Amino acid sequence: MKVTIIEHPKVIVAVFKGRIDAFYAPELREKMENYFSQGYNNFVLDLSDVEFLDSAGLAVLVSVLKHSQQEGGSTRLIMPTHETARRILHLTRFDKVFQIMDNSDLAVKSF
Repeated sequence: MKVTIIEHPKVIVAVFKGRIDAFYAPELREKMENYFSQGYNNFVLDLSDVEFLDSAGLAVLVSVLKHSQQEGGSTRLIMPTHETARRILHLTRFDKVFQIMDNSDLAVKSF
């Protein structure tokens, strides 16, 4: 997994590539928690290049969503283009839990 972070004045955009799984979940959770500690509470999670998610990866997404809401913010999700990852989000109903946006630029402007 590769993650690129783009900092905007009020929003963090995390662009993921590859897999979000148990191997990378602890590192990812720590990285997101670091941004919360800096005062960020709005996040865009761009999963457009994610190929696969497992339960540990999904748990990190939920953690970001819940924490941002508790801090008065919000989290937007960009759906994966890879069918396997899309199917996982659909089967777990994450596509109903998160606010889904078409792309990161629109998501950032929505805050």
